[in-house]
Order: sequence, then C-alpha cells, then structure tokens
Amino acid sequence: MALSIKEIKELIMSSIPDATIEIKDLMGDNNHYSASIKSKMFNGLSKIDQHKLVYKSLKGKMGNELHALSITTEGK
Repeated sequence: MALSIKEIKELIMSSIPDATIEIKDLMGDNNHYSASIKSKMFNGLSKIDQHKLVYKSLKGKMGNELHALSITTEGK
C-alpha cells in the first residue's frame, strides 16, 4: 500500500522534528513524490548525510510502500 503525503511528513517529522517539509505528488499516483526539507539538523552536514537522515526517518519504507522520492534538503 502506498504512503500518503501526510504519512511521509509524519515519518520525517518523527526523526527531524524542526523540519519544514513540502511534498508534491509528481504523477498523481501516491507513489512518486518530490520532497523539499529544511532543518537545523542539516547545518554542517554534507548533502549525502542530509539525505541519509531523511531516508533513515522513512524506516525502511523506501522501495516498498514508497516507490520514488526525489529529495532536496537545506539547513535553516
């Protein structure tokens, strides 16, 4: 079962509580998303480490309930 935008936001917020998150459903199929995430937790981290934090927050759902997610991250 695909994840909703609300569920994706909740997963990210559980690990990155100060995140400002904007998610778009790219295909209208609840399966292909883009996410723009801003957080103080990203300050001083490389883009790779920022993305690792986001993927970790998704708790193994990438590739299963969540098929495709394009991520843009930025410190606050």
